[in-house]
Amino acid sequence: MGLSMLVLPVLLGLFYGASDINCSTVHGNTTDHRSLLDFKGAIRADPRGALRSWNENIHYCMWSGIKCSTMHPERVTVLNLANLSLTGQITPSLGNLTFLWELTLSNNLFSGQLPPLNRLIRLEFLYLQNNLLQGNIPNALTNCSKPLLLDLSSNMLVGSIPGNIGSLYNLVGIDLSNNSLTGNIPPTFGNNTYLKELRLTHNQLKGSIPEDLGKLPNMGENRAVFLGQNRLSGRVPATLFNLSKLIILDLSMNKLRGTLPYNIGNLSAALQWLVLGANNLSGTMPPSIGALKNLTVLDLGGNNFVGPIPYSVGNLPKLWKLDLSNNHFDSW
Repeated sequence: MGLSMLVLPVLLGLFYGASDINCSTVHGNTTDHRSLLDFKGAIRADPRGALRSWNENIHYCMWSGIKCSTMHPERVTVLNLANLSLTGQITPSLGNLTFLWELTLSNNLFSGQLPPLNRLIRLEFLYLQNNLLQGNIPNALTNCSKPLLLDLSSNMLVGSIPGNIGSLYNLVGIDLSNNSLTGNIPPTFGNNTYLKELRLTHNQLKGSIPEDLGKLPNMGENRAVFLGQNRLSGRVPATLFNLSKLIILDLSMNKLRGTLPYNIGNLSAALQWLVLGANNLSGTMPPSIGALKNLTVLDLGGNNFVGPIPYSVGNLPKLWKLDLSNNHFDSW
């Protein structure tokens, strides 16, 4: 739908990147050094020669994709090897890089299970999207207390979302979309009080949408909730319509039922996308939808709505996509 990545990494990366430099001495921290060599040893293919500099003639702080700390010299703070077509597995030894605050291995061909990284107590950015990772999301991952952004999307992950996900109190954005996750959406997401982006699209999640999602104080402010293309059932929680700054709400292609709140127009003055198509929603279309003046996309197609289409829909000045097909409307 045009928004395929979390939107904060660039800005936050610029903020933190200013504090990191490459080291120039030959000797260094043996734990970090060995951990990196162990990681390299698990790489089966490096078609672009990205790890050519990873040799004993060059200090590891000057290796490609590595940054070390200024305050704690020779401690690795960044490992960024994105977009390099690397093939192999992510070794548990990376958990020994205890000063790491960014781990980016996105857009490669890493396979196998995601190792526990709970010793990375400083980790703030974890980008592992677009790989071939399998297995469950480790419970130990939620023991890290600092993550701001967590992206595991477009892998082959299975199992349920860890129930203690709410312990990631600093989490701002999480993307677990395009996997094969099952089970319910943990209500503990409601504990992530800084959460602004939630992307769980295209999994096999079932059960109802937790009402606690509508109680997140910072959800909104140019952010989005993507829960589409799952197997979610039950009603659309009324609490979701309290997210007064939400930009995008996508609950499409589920098994949701029931009616829409008559006061849906109070949802958000900023709301641009309201995508509820391909569900089992019923009842009449609330005339208050016409109060959502910033709507550009309104998709209610493929439901069981009845009655007239409200005149107020014609008063949405920015609307460029309207899908009301495959319902049971009888007139305007």
